[in-house]
Amino acid sequence: MANPPLPTHIFVGAARSRSETRGGVFRQAIGDDRWEHLTKGLPVVTDVQAITVHPASPEVIYLGTRSGPYRSTDRGERWERLGFPDDTEVWSILVHPTNPRTLYAGTSPVGVYRSDDGGDTWRRLPKATQPERVKMKSFVCRVMRLAADPARPDELYGALEVGGVMKSPDAGETWQDCSADLLRLAELPHLKSRIDSDTDIEGMLDGHALCLSAARPGTVFLAVRMGLFRSAERGAHWQTMDIGRFSPLTYSRDLRVSPHDPRVLYACLSPAARSQDGSLYRSRDLGETWTRLDHGVKAESTMMAVALHPRDPDQVYCVSRTGQVFGTQDDGRTWHEHRLPDGVQDVYAAACA
Repeated sequence: MANPPLPTHIFVGAARSRSETRGGVFRQAIGDDRWEHLTKGLPVVTDVQAITVHPASPEVIYLGTRSGPYRSTDRGERWERLGFPDDTEVWSILVHPTNPRTLYAGTSPVGVYRSDDGGDTWRRLPKATQPERVKMKSFVCRVMRLAADPARPDELYGALEVGGVMKSPDAGETWQDCSADLLRLAELPHLKSRIDSDTDIEGMLDGHALCLSAARPGTVFLAVRMGLFRSAERGAHWQTMDIGRFSPLTYSRDLRVSPHDPRVLYACLSPAARSQDGSLYRSRDLGETWTRLDHGVKAESTMMAVALHPRDPDQVYCVSRTGQVFGTQDDGRTWHEHRLPDGVQDVYAAACA
């Protein structure tokens, strides 16, 4: 007899922006309006910045938190802190695309750690550094996203907030700076931006997400404060994707490749990091053209993350900074909103399993 299908859950991670707000990881079964605050094994105060579902074992979930990485082997019922050698914040977790026992974690201050035993033990990769070109006043630079090229699974890329892009050609042992062309673009008047530092290059180095597609090996897609950009030369050169031709909102917080069609990309777009608007766009041609997907959705704050169902291409979920969760189960024809519990004000991550 065939095993019954696994349930579908949406997971959302939040941080405490103030003492009276709530952080942690929340779970909802699709079709149920109830949110569960998952706490077993987690610290009393947990700020969650990253959620990664194991691609081959959806019952295994990884969290990046202010107190290091955590793992659940039962879809979030219980959590355990992994054997991280340092007390540091984890902002991104990547499962190696062909060797799922190999994991990478990106941190703040900037660093990359590697595990070769499924997360039980970790070592810091000593050469995972980047020049400090921007010194932010309110936070320390962090590795917001790690991604691998599907055609070269040991070729890794990291997007830094605020520090540009770095690349490793050898599974993390050595790293190269891929930001020179971003600095060239930052000289253009419409791409200058200074909010929290003393330099106008801040906006172009404000990396939030990146991804690579099997449909175009060697091309890196990047989301930064100033919009969406693309490198067809493994990070050597960058060009704008002109998202402003398709959307009035260009600040991008998340960028993902569909697990069902490598030509399909999703991007969260907003006016700014803290705003009163946000939307979800989709491209079916690797970023050449974009259309808005979340028709009828009214986001009251910046759209922070998109979560794509690993088995059902019609299911897409996105979350706003202040706790609105929007979902479609019919490829965007209809949407439903499910607000997180009161007190959630600073959402960072979402995932679907």
